[in-house]
Amino acid sequence: MTIHPVSKTGVNCYIILFLLLMPAAIHAQPEKCGPVSPPVAQHLVREGDFAVRLLSSLGLGKTEDESDAESRLGKSGIVPRNGWIADYPVTPDIIGELHESVRKAAKSGKIELNNDDAIKRLEDVTADCALSVRPHSAAETCQASAADNAKHPDPSAINEYYSSMGPPVITYYNPPSDYSHLYCLVPFPFQSHGFRFTGFFILKQFHRTIFVKQSVAFVSNRFHIFRNHKEFRIDPLARFNGKTFAGIGVSDGKRFIKTGISGSARKVFNSPQPWVRSHAGSEAGGRRR
Repeated sequence: MTIHPVSKTGVNCYIILFLLLMPAAIHAQPEKCGPVSPPVAQHLVREGDFAVRLLSSLGLGKTEDESDAESRLGKSGIVPRNGWIADYPVTPDIIGELHESVRKAAKSGKIELNNDDAIKRLEDVTADCALSVRPHSAAETCQASAADNAKHPDPSAINEYYSSMGPPVITYYNPPSDYSHLYCLVPFPFQSHGFRFTGFFILKQFHRTIFVKQSVAFVSNRFHIFRNHKEFRIDPLARFNGKTFAGIGVSDGKRFIKTGISGSARKVFNSPQPWVRSHAGSEAGGRRR
């Protein structure tokens, strides 16, 4: 068999062909993407909806009645610091408080789950509600780095969001200066989408329409009792510091601010708001039952 030597011209052709194909081969490799930071506005989830899901997930029963779910969770010691308030949004610090109460319930035998399983089910409910939030622990590490900071929304994107969508109820980023007076900073450390945050911003006053399973619902920190001509506001920072009104499930109501209304945990903070109906129509009723 005769082996013909490759000519210099042939070698050059191979080299040119290789150089032409090399960029295509490089671009065919999968891109390595770092963590994507959270959106400007946190997804809004009512405590009442969260309680219904959590009750079922922890194996404590099933019900569509929010007050019933909140009461049954409260009996097991699973409750935010100031109790359950159905129309209040689930914030990062509330998720942290639920983590702590679920751990205590598992350790004390109030629920038939060990600590790891109970926390896993809480985290599953959190994820199902489109809330990527975990309390931060010094033992945990985050993926955030100086390079990852470039993936955070830049100021122009944040400004554009506020201009087009209005101020979000909850955000993890500094609000633009024109809106900063509307917010308070809650210094609760947490992780979201692999990034560590030392706190979050929440509007000092809010009442926002949302849709849950194609039904109209609301998140609010303002609660009216028309017959008494009174309004009660849950101050987010005071709530975090343990000084506010009590909802369903608190074991000791003495340390909370009094409303002067008997049974206010249900009558004020876990009942349909008549003033909401006047704004959204009687069919909405401010509460899904």
